[in-house]
Amino acid sequence: MSIYRPLHDGWTLTAVPRDVGVNAVPSGAGAADATGVPVGVEVAGVPATVPGCVHTDLLAAGIIDDPYLDDNETRLTWIGRTAWRYETAFTWTPDGHERTDLVCEGLDTVATVVLNGVTVGATANQHRSYRFPVRHLLREGDNTLTVVFGSAYDYAEERRAALGDRPGAYAEPYQFIRKTACNFGWDWGPAVVTAGIWRPIGLEGWSGARLAGVRPLVTLDGRDGRVDVHVRVERVGEEPLAVDIAVAGVAAQAWLAAGERETAVTLTVPEPDLWWPRGYGEQPRHDLTVRLGDQEWSRRIGFRAVELEGPEAFGLRINGEPVFVRGVNWIPDDCFPNRVTRDRLRERLTQAVEANVNLLRVWGGGLYESDDFYDLADELGLLVWQDFPFACAAYPEEEPFRSEVEAEARENVTRLASHPSLVLWCGNNENIEGHADWGWQEALAGRSWGAGFYYDLLPRVVAELDPTRPYWPGSPYSGAPDLPPNDPARGTVHIWDVWNHEDYTRYAAYRPRFAAEFGFQGPAAYATMRRAIGGELAPDAPLVLHHQKAIDGNGKLLRGLGEHLPRPEDFDDWHYLTQLNQARAIEFGVSRFRALAPHCTGGIVWQLNDCWPVTSWAAVDGDGRRKPLWYALRRVYADRLLAVIDGEAALVNDSAEPWHGELSLTRHDLAGKILAEETTGVTVAPRSVTRLPLPAAVAAPGDPATELLVARLGGTRTVSFYAEDTRVAFPEARWDARAEPARDGHRVTVTARTLLRELALFPDRLDPGARVDDLPVTLLPGESAVFHVTAGDLPDPDALTAFPVLRCVNEPRR
Repeated sequence: MSIYRPLHDGWTLTAVPRDVGVNAVPSGAGAADATGVPVGVEVAGVPATVPGCVHTDLLAAGIIDDPYLDDNETRLTWIGRTAWRYETAFTWTPDGHERTDLVCEGLDTVATVVLNGVTVGATANQHRSYRFPVRHLLREGDNTLTVVFGSAYDYAEERRAALGDRPGAYAEPYQFIRKTACNFGWDWGPAVVTAGIWRPIGLEGWSGARLAGVRPLVTLDGRDGRVDVHVRVERVGEEPLAVDIAVAGVAAQAWLAAGERETAVTLTVPEPDLWWPRGYGEQPRHDLTVRLGDQEWSRRIGFRAVELEGPEAFGLRINGEPVFVRGVNWIPDDCFPNRVTRDRLRERLTQAVEANVNLLRVWGGGLYESDDFYDLADELGLLVWQDFPFACAAYPEEEPFRSEVEAEARENVTRLASHPSLVLWCGNNENIEGHADWGWQEALAGRSWGAGFYYDLLPRVVAELDPTRPYWPGSPYSGAPDLPPNDPARGTVHIWDVWNHEDYTRYAAYRPRFAAEFGFQGPAAYATMRRAIGGELAPDAPLVLHHQKAIDGNGKLLRGLGEHLPRPEDFDDWHYLTQLNQARAIEFGVSRFRALAPHCTGGIVWQLNDCWPVTSWAAVDGDGRRKPLWYALRRVYADRLLAVIDGEAALVNDSAEPWHGELSLTRHDLAGKILAEETTGVTVAPRSVTRLPLPAAVAAPGDPATELLVARLGGTRTVSFYAEDTRVAFPEARWDARAEPARDGHRVTVTARTLLRELALFPDRLDPGARVDDLPVTLLPGESAVFHVTAGDLPDPDALTAFPVLRCVNEPRR
């Protein structure tokens, strides 16, 4: 018997006095009182939302400005250096249960929990839950629950002082606290160090015994489905207990004798329909239920088997089938995770699906995501690679960290075991590379750095609790501790010389086995920038630069244009050209990596999403708007890809059916005249790549500056130029365009009178809610493109056909 009561109402928030010297206010924050709160700011008894955090409570109360707007972030650092008290009162009536527990599913992070004046526990880990027995402290009638959060900065800096400093990518102490690392700021994220009751909190009353944990291990035994259901109970009595388990029409019962607290039952389901990643089959799921008395645990499971080829190749197999990974990296979708609802996750994961993505890598500087995240991935057929939360730093292995890491790993491996989408556990992001290649060893002087986690503790936990899934110690990683970790010839590689130092054409020099991180920056959508930046929109404007966190980010954006695109003359040019260049860079890299299959088994672009409005590597910006990169991913991640690469036509068929047709290769001049044409019948087998040398008639132009190549196979077309855009003698663009109402917005038809290079439409410049179905497209003279624009309110539809909404590379220079 059990009953759960959430405690989410009536909370207030108050800043807690502390010793000023311990936690001084950062320079620029102004004078502060004994709490660390700037003088003149009143924070006492503020209504608080639970689940939530301090920042969103203060924002809702009008006490702070939105940290995502302008440079408000810089004036709010005091929040992370202040202690906070959450408090609520509730009534309680004895319910006849023998035990009552206070269940805290997520406390961020350094918390002391007090019930009716008595401390019941202390916590220091955002990544796990806590349960405290409190029956003896509850009073009939009125009760008071208080959670005091110490400064995360204080805690981390004290641990650093005690254990000795450790190197990291940023001068912040994020590796000294078990908390979302990117809360402390990243090269795409703000420093908003949060505190609060970020996941549900409540009272659970129970008698006799309760289901304390269910861990289903789902795999295949030949064509049959197998579920090993591990059940753990907590009990106050010693009577025998019956546990009933059922799935897909198969049922079993297990008995726990007096004193027993764990049992395991195997259920075999004859030849179930298998769960597949999207593009490889359907995603059937089955209800698995576990009952103990009146308590029921229920999840939806999918039958599938996972294998990881390696250590050299690093290839995923699902149900015995090799899967070429078309992936994106995932970061927390908001710095304040209580704002990330199931609907918002569905929107973001659907954007991934619509971009033809089949895998999300949950990056190690974030967190273990919500149950909704993995459930939606199960439903949508998105594979999930889950990093343990360690990133870009040397982490101490001493206590209390070792015990906390083991506790969080055990809890989350158990919590996520039911999800068919989860196919890989990875020990960390870039920490093995950092130790090997970033000069850490001298700085560490023999101190621990995390190796014991990645090579011992975490693989032991996974092997014990989840042997159905592979474990990989980190990324990048070459398969053995004594090998150079970022070797493209083995395991996983991260490619960051492109963007940081090299032109994106350097992707062509790589032959990776698996490219787990690579990316190129571009600014957010115009409407997103306009909402977030109240001042001048110029590339070098102070507020624009505040929303660019990468070192010399805007300099790299301009240098990255190289000879690919003209130099921007103003903000409008800068915005269009750098967004376009981001899309081109990733399309260039991904097309080459896909054409290397099966030597290359996949790639994971950095990154799908943003957590706030920022210039970054994301395809979907912090307001959820799709950048040109998103449209490029949709093209280059399509099941069937036709690309012209290094004198060859690369035909990539990642579908289950052969790709038959006539491959047409046509060399044109810029006026559209056909100069040479070659056709050949081709068949590309399923899940394969065919590379054909270009015939001599189309392989080389008479004049690279005045010719182009069009390749067609069925409904797939690609346009390739023989020279970079800045060396092509483009005619000044001329076109006819009209906008007309359509059922859900407007239809914009553009007919080219000259060649139009990378024609793109940006309707969010007119209406922040407007979006377009495709961009950009290159048109030959006489060709037309139809753009479908959905919008809430466009008082002047003709503006859709004019600058700066409608753009192309060879438009008249202003």
